[in-house]
Amino acid sequence: MLDRTQIVDENFSNKVRAHDFPTALSDTSLATAVLTPQALLNIFDSMMISRHLDFIARDLKEKQQGFYTIGSSGHEANAAVAAAFRHTDPAFLHYRSGAFMIERARYLPEIDMIYDTLLSLVASKEDPIAGGRHKVWGSVPLCVPPQTSTIASHLPKAVGTAFSLTRAKELKLNSTFLYDSVVVCSFGDASFNHSTAQGALNTAAWIAHTHYPLPLVFVCEDNGIGISVPTPKRWIVDSMSHSADVHYILADGLNPIDVYAKSVLAANIARLQKKPVFLHLKTVRLLGHAGSDIETQYQTEAEISLREHNDPLLHAAREIIANGLMTSDAIIARYEHWRNVVTEKAQQAVLRPKLTTQTEIMASLIPPARKQWAIKTVTEEQRKAVFGDLYSQLFLKRNLSQCINFALIDAMLSVDSIVVFGEDVAKKGGVYRVTPGLLERFGQRRVFDTLLDEQTILGLAIGLAQNGFLPIPEIQFLAYLHNAIDQLRGEAATLSFFSNGQYTNPLIIRIAGLAYQKGFGGHFHNDNSFAAIRDIPGVLIACPSNGSDAAKMLRTVIDKALIEQRVVVFLEPIALYMTKDLYASGDNLWLCDYPSPNEKITWGEVGVRGPKDSPIVILSYGNGFYLSLQAARKLEEEQGIQVKVVDIRWLAPLPTEAILQQVKNAKAILIVDESRKTGSISEAIFTLLYENCNPMPPTKRVVGADSFIPLGKAWEAVLPSCEDIVVALKSLC
Repeated sequence: MLDRTQIVDENFSNKVRAHDFPTALSDTSLATAVLTPQALLNIFDSMMISRHLDFIARDLKEKQQGFYTIGSSGHEANAAVAAAFRHTDPAFLHYRSGAFMIERARYLPEIDMIYDTLLSLVASKEDPIAGGRHKVWGSVPLCVPPQTSTIASHLPKAVGTAFSLTRAKELKLNSTFLYDSVVVCSFGDASFNHSTAQGALNTAAWIAHTHYPLPLVFVCEDNGIGISVPTPKRWIVDSMSHSADVHYILADGLNPIDVYAKSVLAANIARLQKKPVFLHLKTVRLLGHAGSDIETQYQTEAEISLREHNDPLLHAAREIIANGLMTSDAIIARYEHWRNVVTEKAQQAVLRPKLTTQTEIMASLIPPARKQWAIKTVTEEQRKAVFGDLYSQLFLKRNLSQCINFALIDAMLSVDSIVVFGEDVAKKGGVYRVTPGLLERFGQRRVFDTLLDEQTILGLAIGLAQNGFLPIPEIQFLAYLHNAIDQLRGEAATLSFFSNGQYTNPLIIRIAGLAYQKGFGGHFHNDNSFAAIRDIPGVLIACPSNGSDAAKMLRTVIDKALIEQRVVVFLEPIALYMTKDLYASGDNLWLCDYPSPNEKITWGEVGVRGPKDSPIVILSYGNGFYLSLQAARKLEEEQGIQVKVVDIRWLAPLPTEAILQQVKNAKAILIVDESRKTGSISEAIFTLLYENCNPMPPTKRVVGADSFIPLGKAWEAVLPSCEDIVVALKSLC
C-alpha cells in the first residue's frame, strides 16, 4: 500500500486493544524520571494530537485545502523534551516538532496550538506566526523563532543565541531572553552531516573549550534515514559520544519517560554548568519523509512494517497501561477524541482568509519600527576621554579606513548593545586595520575575534541580534561571504518575513570588498560581484566611496537596524581604504574631514560632483565613482566638457527617485559599474532609465568583464579603467 496513513492509524487501535506492544528499549520508570502520572498523560495527549495533525495534513492536501505534509510521526516523544524545559527557553526546532509545540503550549493555556497549526497548514493569513507565508513551528510567547525547511541552517544562530545569554548578562543589557535560559536546538540525523551542522557543533565545542558559558542543548532526532539515504549504524553515537567539550546523552526516543529523564538531565547540565549538551534521541520515521514520498521505492515492506510496529505512541501506551494510568479502551477513546477535535478545528481553519495580494505577502519583509532602542547622549568630554590620543585626529583630513574606525567608536559610545567581531578584528584591528583600538576602548565583551568560519560569524550575529544586541560583524573579504551566504539569505533575511514581523535580527554586516587591489590575492580577495546579496529580498546594501560619506552612511544604517530592525550589508571598497590622492600624487584630495557625530546621509540621497546642470551624467559608486571623477577631469582638460558625476551610494534598493532626478535633463548618460557585465546593478539602472525616461537619452555602460579577477597586472584587462570611461564619454559627446 503506497499510502501508509491508514495502516499506521489502524495499527494503533488494533495493537492497543490486543496489547501487542513493541519491546521496551529502556527501563527508566516514572519514579526514576521524577515524572508524575499526570505529566505523562499530558505528554501522551500531545503525542496523539500531533499524530492526528499529521493525518489531517495529508487529508487537507488531498482535498487541495492544505499545503504541507512533512509530519512528526515517529518523533512524537519529543513532547517530553518540551516538558523538561521552560517555555522561556528559546527553541530552534526541527520540522518534526509537532508534539513539542503542542506540549510547550500547555504553559500558556490561552494558546490553541491545534488550531494555530491548522491555520498554518492551510496557509491562512490568520496563522499567528507566519501569517500564511509558510508552514513553520513558531510562537513569540512560547519563545520559538520560526525555522524554514531546517537542514541544519538554524544551528549556527542557536549557538549565537546561547552565546548571547551570558554576554547580555555581563553587559547588563535588556535582552529578549532571560539570562538563565537554555537554548534548545533540534535537528535530524541526516542534517547532522551538513557542513553547517558540523561547523556549529565545532563552534560550540570551541567555545566550551575556552571555558566560556554556553547553555545549549542540541537535540538530534535520529530516525536513521534522510529521505531515502540511510544513516550508518552508530554513526551519530560514534561521532559525538567521545567529545571532550560537548556532553553526550543517549535516550530512547520512542519512550517518553526515558526522553523526559534524559532531557531533564540535559537541561540541568546546560543551565547549571553552562555547558553544551548533545541529546541523542533514537526515533523512527513513519509515513515517509512527506506526503509525496513513496517509501516502497527504497525500502522493503518488512522494513516499513518493523518501523510501524515501533511506533512511539505504542511505546507510550504500553507504559501508561503498565503503570495503571489508563485502560486499553480508555486510550483508544482518547485517541478518537483527539481525532474529532482536530477534524472539527480543521473544518473551521479551511474557511479562514488567505493572502491574496502582493502587498499583503510582502508586508513583513520590513518589520514594524521599534521605539524601545535607547541611543545615549554622549558629551564631548566623554568622547574626548574615549578617543584619547585619537581625539586630535578627528580634526584632520582622514582616509576611508580611519573615518570608519572613528564612526564605529562614536557608535559604540552611544549604543551599548553594539558588538563588533569577526576574523582578526580585535587585537590585530582587522586585516585592513579598520578596527584598531576598539578592543582597548570597549573591552573583549564588545569587541572579539571569532573562528575563521563565516557561517559561525553570521550565525553568532543572528543569535546575538535576536537577543537584543546590535551586531556589527566583519566579513574579511566579499568572496568569503559565499561560504555562508545562506546564513544571510535563508536565515537573517527571512526571519521577519516568516514571523510576520514579530521576530527580527537587526544587524550590519561590514564586508571588505570589490576589486582594484592592483593584483593582490586574485579573485578570492578581489571579488567585484555582489549580485548574490542584491538578490535577497529585504536586505539593504550601502557602499561608501569616501571617508566622510562612510561615517555618515554608517550612522544611517545603524538607525535602520535599530529603529527599523533591518539587515544591512555595508560594502567597503578595499582599494579606497587608504587612498589619499584623487588626481595627482600628493594632492590629498581623497582624504576627508571626519563629520560630527550627528551628521548623516539620508537613505536614498545620492552624492553629486561637478556642475549640477551638466547635460552629461555619470552614474556610479565605489571605485567607479572615484575613477569617474578622474575621467571627468580629463575630459574637461582635453575638450572643455564638464560632467556631472553621481555617487549612487545605496545599492539595494536603488535610490530610484534620486537617480531619475539627477538625469531628468541629461542629454547623455554613462553608467560606470565595476561589477561584471552580467548581473550587475548597471542592468537595473539601465532598465530604470528605459522605463522612466521618455525619450531616453543616449546611454552607455562601462562595466567589468564577465570574469574572475586574475593575479598580477592582468586585473587591468577585466576591470573598467579611467581611460575606458574617457573613451565612453567621448563617444557619447
